[in-house]
Amino acid sequence: MRFKANWLCIAGLLVPAFASHAQHADSLKVTLRSVHALKITTPVKVDAVLDEPVWEQAEKADNFIQNFPNPGKPSRRSSVVRILYDNTSLYIGALLADVSKDSIISTLSERDHNDNADQFGVTLDTYNDDQNAFYFAVTSAGVQKDIRLSANGEDLDWNAVWFSAVKRTNEGWYVEMKIPFSAIRFSETPGQVWGINFNRNIRKFREESHWNFVNPLVSGFVNQSGNLEGLQDIKSPLRLSFTPYVSGYYNRYDDNSGNVHENSFDANGGMDLKYGINEAFTLDMTLIPDFGQVQSDNRILNTTPFEVRYNEFRQFFTEGTEIYNKSGLFYSRRIGGTPVNFNKPYYELQPGEEIISNPSTSKLLNATKVTGRTKSGTGIGLFNAITQPMYAKLEDTAGNTRQIETDPLTNYNVFVVDQNLRNNSYIN
Repeated sequence: MRFKANWLCIAGLLVPAFASHAQHADSLKVTLRSVHALKITTPVKVDAVLDEPVWEQAEKADNFIQNFPNPGKPSRRSSVVRILYDNTSLYIGALLADVSKDSIISTLSERDHNDNADQFGVTLDTYNDDQNAFYFAVTSAGVQKDIRLSANGEDLDWNAVWFSAVKRTNEGWYVEMKIPFSAIRFSETPGQVWGINFNRNIRKFREESHWNFVNPLVSGFVNQSGNLEGLQDIKSPLRLSFTPYVSGYYNRYDDNSGNVHENSFDANGGMDLKYGINEAFTLDMTLIPDFGQVQSDNRILNTTPFEVRYNEFRQFFTEGTEIYNKSGLFYSRRIGGTPVNFNKPYYELQPGEEIISNPSTSKLLNATKVTGRTKSGTGIGLFNAITQPMYAKLEDTAGNTRQIETDPLTNYNVFVVDQNLRNNSYIN
């Protein structure tokens, strides 16, 4: 058995990638806003009623400013947001005023989509580094959306466990959110200041507004957040999830006459593990994963000498991988892809032989990734994956069989270091 190792050391390349940071237009300058969170001892009920007295005691964030279509102008509808927190969660309550219940567009859609509905969202820059944040939103129809934001773009495949409720009335619509601290990452300093912003989309006006003005002439979104103050002595709870699985496949192949030519059955078992090493770093592992339910690729006829890059749909390789994709050097579809010597059996086929089986993908034995970012803005990613050796099976007319190795045992490794710099810049 041969062994090969593919190493990609992104840190060693030291390729600087600087994001420009344009200046505010003189006519659209605004003051950085701040809002205080109120600590509570008894959790509130997430029902979008906001009838607990503590909501009135919390400081309000209001006077939203349009980002589109009239940047710098006040929003056409009033919005008032308040923030509470306890030892386990952050609570957000909002009244999004409108002229009547019927004027609120509320169309159902899939999770992480907003096809045709009003929307309210909150951006949490928990390390206040102006580049990385968590975005939680809910539509007027109650559809949730959560996104990881970074200098590399949006990670729409990231999903967190959080709670929300909406209620439409003739005053407008109410939103209540509960975001457990286990769903986000933050430092464990006694007193913290997070970057925060709220946004509201009013579909009938095609209007998007924010609490802290987001200037369309300025590069970046997270860096235009306000400040969330008043967070004291909060700690990241234990983050551990363990998901075992068992799957089975039955294949039946009939020839043209309708006779059964071949029956086969395949069973698989494995597990996924997620563990919060500390407040900043997370360990993700998958053992013998089954990607049988993943969306298949559209076949592409490639007549060029260049590799075709397919989209990645496997969840393990899409969730929490923004740090690996930042410079566009890591192509995860090579892991568990077509065996490197897939065509070898066809070249070595002897007279009277036929190919009984030739797997088109290499089986992934396990994959591990450790990702996180320190409070100083240093992001670290360590990735490892192993695929098992793959063989094609050949049989001659006498019933003798032999195997040809199409892919050796392969180990893939990626190590990334990414440092945030001032003025919305970074180097990795």
